[in-house]
Amino acid sequence: MQDRKWSRREVLTASTAAVAGALFAQPLRAASLPPTAVTPALIDAARKEGKISYYAAIELNVAERLGKMFEAKYPGITVRVERSGAERIFQRIAQEQDSGIHAVDVANSTDVSHYLDWKKSGWLAPYLPEDVAKYFPADQFDPDGMYATSCAWLEVIGYNTGLVKPQDAPKSYADLLDPKWQGKIVKGHPSYSGAVLTTTFVLARDLGWPYLEKLAQQKVMQVQSAGDPPKKIMLGERAVMADGNDYNLVLFKDQGKPVEVVYPQEGSPLIIVPCGVFQNAPNPNAARLFQSFFFSAEAQQMLVNEFAHRSFHAQVKPRDGQTPMSSLKLLKSDPAAVQAASEEIKARYSKVFRV
Repeated sequence: MQDRKWSRREVLTASTAAVAGALFAQPLRAASLPPTAVTPALIDAARKEGKISYYAAIELNVAERLGKMFEAKYPGITVRVERSGAERIFQRIAQEQDSGIHAVDVANSTDVSHYLDWKKSGWLAPYLPEDVAKYFPADQFDPDGMYATSCAWLEVIGYNTGLVKPQDAPKSYADLLDPKWQGKIVKGHPSYSGAVLTTTFVLARDLGWPYLEKLAQQKVMQVQSAGDPPKKIMLGERAVMADGNDYNLVLFKDQGKPVEVVYPQEGSPLIIVPCGVFQNAPNPNAARLFQSFFFSAEAQQMLVNEFAHRSFHAQVKPRDGQTPMSSLKLLKSDPAAVQAASEEIKARYSKVFRV
């Protein structure tokens, strides 16, 4: 993240050739843990525990829908969803673990670097669902079985079609620096959202902090979650969003709302959302059963069909009308690098945007 000065032309033509980066920050190797199938014995043991505590960084309606599906498939087991931003979840789990409190069974986060920390601390339990081993690419799960990518999405630019004409809409991150967007932009905050933290890391790495400093001069409306900017432009509170997830815009469009997705010319940050079982889970069998369900074709297809998320499950069909990832430039992050720069990013961002 060098303090290189970028012109609007340089930003517009920024190359994505050096952006590949490993998703799990480790050499690709075969899984060292045998996969586990769902058995009657596991189901019976989970029902005896009767509950699961699920810490979720995905949006509340998505997490609750997943929980209800699980409860319907396995009657007698209740899913308690604890939803918050990824960075808040990370802080909460650290406080609980340091205090000897073992309250979380399963957690997902939009910040992959959290799993590097949890794995290093010995807080995650090895568990490799059969579907993950069979149907997921090797680069989308930890070979030691500590976590895997439960879903993904892209961080994008978007606009309100009632406030912005298509020919005038921004097509790139560079376009957001145009004076005409001053006071009309909304974006999320990296101290709350893991997805926005990853996006900020990618933009600072590829476009430089001077780009973000110029963006901050646009009198940006600051919100928390990566799910908030799409809602703000949908409501017409801002004309353009500088970051935010693509799936909410897709869903709003399906509902006839006046929004449009823009996949930036420089590339779209890829946000992967791992999930893992905790070593000291109070309901270890229910946790493992839930993890297997989360990665099943049934649950993965629901995430794609109902919430426009992306899945790496080979048996899951793409959502009709959604731009496939294969046709887009993807900006990928190195979780280890994000982990190393996390606190610097949050502090510098708060200083630059004065929030």
